[in-house]
Amino acid sequence: MCILFIAVEAHPDYPLIICANRDEFHHRATEPAYRWPTHPAIIAGQDKQAGGTWLGINEQGQFAGITNIRSIELQNGVRSRGELVVDALTKQHVNSQWLAEHSVNYNPFNLVFEHHNQLLCFNSKTSTTTKLEPGFHAVSNGALDDIWPKMAKGQQQLQTYIKQMQTPCIDQLLAIMRDTSQPKDQDLPQTGISLEWERLLSAIFIQHEEYGTRSTSIVLKHKSGNVQLTEVRYDGKARNLGTQHFSIN
Repeated sequence: MCILFIAVEAHPDYPLIICANRDEFHHRATEPAYRWPTHPAIIAGQDKQAGGTWLGINEQGQFAGITNIRSIELQNGVRSRGELVVDALTKQHVNSQWLAEHSVNYNPFNLVFEHHNQLLCFNSKTSTTTKLEPGFHAVSNGALDDIWPKMAKGQQQLQTYIKQMQTPCIDQLLAIMRDTSQPKDQDLPQTGISLEWERLLSAIFIQHEEYGTRSTSIVLKHKSGNVQLTEVRYDGKARNLGTQHFSIN
């Protein structure tokens, strides 16, 4: 997962709205979102290489999603970060303390997850957990609510849209996540990678034949408790490979 835009208690009928893009190499085998036979059951796509996922919901309507924290020094032989999302959705022991104790077993990450009716973000580089307060948030490959251009742009677009709408429109939310515009070079973050890659990764929607946005997910949690998950998948030319809708009451 590359980026999530999150609205917490910003809409009178939808206390949680999440728009997320997953960026990955196009050759990495992936299973579209489906209902996993776990306990509790979860709905999520699956990384067929390592077996985990980047984002999902469980049958209780709880959400979890992960982003990699960009680092030029990655460890070999560590566990797949995708298993943390599965654990957060299926196991009660995944909390701030457990993550702080076990994050050394993974390359750097942000894990956004619900625990005891709170939406939290754990940052493995700082071993800190932040409660997402009411309002608008962005999580990408740095710290929560970093002011990277694409984070600020998407967060503002989501805020503007939600404040003017009565009922969320999936197509309008997807449009926010398909923004391919790139900021000027002087506005790019400096994360230790080449300027060429900083440019490529600076868009909300990354379009490249080798590495880019593989899917967009929209999560809408209604005040009634109903949770909807929509997933749209793309190929290396940004062509739509299929759309799926799920609902949990």
